[in-house]
Amino acid sequence: MVLLLVVALAWLAYEKWGPEERGDIVATSMLAFEKQNALTVFSSRFDVVAESVSTPSVGPFDVDALQSRQAMIVPATVEYRLDLSEMDRGDFSWDEAGQSLSVMLPPLEVSQPNLNEAEARYFTDGLYVSRDASVSLSRNNSRQAAERANDFARNPEVMGLARSAAREAVRQNLAIPLQVAGFGEVEVRVRFPDEG
Repeated sequence: MVLLLVVALAWLAYEKWGPEERGDIVATSMLAFEKQNALTVFSSRFDVVAESVSTPSVGPFDVDALQSRQAMIVPATVEYRLDLSEMDRGDFSWDEAGQSLSVMLPPLEVSQPNLNEAEARYFTDGLYVSRDASVSLSRNNSRQAAERANDFARNPEVMGLARSAAREAVRQNLAIPLQVAGFGEVEVRVRFPDEG
């Protein structure tokens, strides 16, 4: 009877103060992402310059003397996001021996450039700029600015900055919850599919 009591007390003490089971690190990581469907990792704000020329015509002849020109400088903002809802268990790999978690990120999504035309600055030149010419120049400049902003947002240098920001954001978004969950100092390695 005493032996049974000692065994029961030892079992209770082990349950209360013994080592805790850490659980599944991949499931814990996926849970951290599940809370955030999408993660904005980088935002770029820059100015775009566009210029248009309008030459009125009379019949088949252009009237160069009445040519008008308009330049526009407009601020643009682009956001870079990760769609975390696309990730599954296969995107995570746990190395128990090295205490490291490898994560394969989905491709970076680039938002459409948001042109803030309310803050645009316009410079118009010409002897006479008709209302129709002004509207046409503005429309053409807006189209050009959107194309140039889109090109700038996808240039290799800016994409490199956005990818670095994405890797760091994901690393932090995983390292802290894993530490809180009792996994200690876990090294989190993050990469994109096209990186070796």
